[in-house]
Amino acid sequence: MILIADSGSTKTEWRLLSDKPTPADTCITKGINPFYQTSAEIHELLKEEYTLNSFKPQEIHFYGAGCANEEKNNIVKEALVAYFGIQNITIESDLTGAARALCQKEEGIACILGTGSNSCHYNGQDVTANVSPLGFIIGDEGSGAVLGKKLIGDILKNQLPQSIITLFFQEYQTDRAEILDHIYKKAFPNRYLAQFTKFLSKHIHLTELETLVIDSFNEFIKRNILQYNNAENLKVSFTGSIAHHFKPQLLTALSKNNLTPGIINPAPMDGLAQYHNRTKSL
Repeated sequence: MILIADSGSTKTEWRLLSDKPTPADTCITKGINPFYQTSAEIHELLKEEYTLNSFKPQEIHFYGAGCANEEKNNIVKEALVAYFGIQNITIESDLTGAARALCQKEEGIACILGTGSNSCHYNGQDVTANVSPLGFIIGDEGSGAVLGKKLIGDILKNQLPQSIITLFFQEYQTDRAEILDHIYKKAFPNRYLAQFTKFLSKHIHLTELETLVIDSFNEFIKRNILQYNNAENLKVSFTGSIAHHFKPQLLTALSKNNLTPGIINPAPMDGLAQYHNRTKSL
């Protein structure tokens, strides 16, 4: 029995592979990120929230945010070994998970567009090149956090029509002071900013808002995808909520940059299950 985990800082999806998957094969726990949690904290989280205890896996493949080096990977592995009592565990980055889910065994460019953004060149098995995303303050182009940041900046600096500015404040019942307090004084300003993509999605028919989204995707392409060798001859695939909800605008940006779209889906788990089922059968 193989167990796969796809983990972000907010939530982790766990799935036991079976020939006929059912909802009973999947559970959701809080996010796991070794930059913010110790092995003991991860172990305690599993004891409290993991529910697939009817089956003991023989191997585990964990793909996670923050799993960027051996030190951080070992924090997660120590917790998994302690909880599941097995050693056959591999820890990989969420970017490797996205690439395997999207490209399977084929070479391509794989991208994540969610609250944050990331990208890589993938050779059909491993990530071979990665332009550092740098976070939402100086990077993360095209992400939910950056789309929210651009929207809020344009609203507070009166760069959008007054009708859109009025509509925004009517819908969110907030003001400049409260917005700035959330961004500069409270935890997780990236998540706070990303929530405003709902406004963009709801009113994407407004030309100014659609242009904001497409321009941000163009920045993501220019500053990330176009740095990979042979990108123009490879399929470019995406996973994440932003890629999924703004698919028409993303396709427009790819077309403007003469890039070939591949798969665009909201989450990597189905693709990861397919990848590991294929690998198991080899």
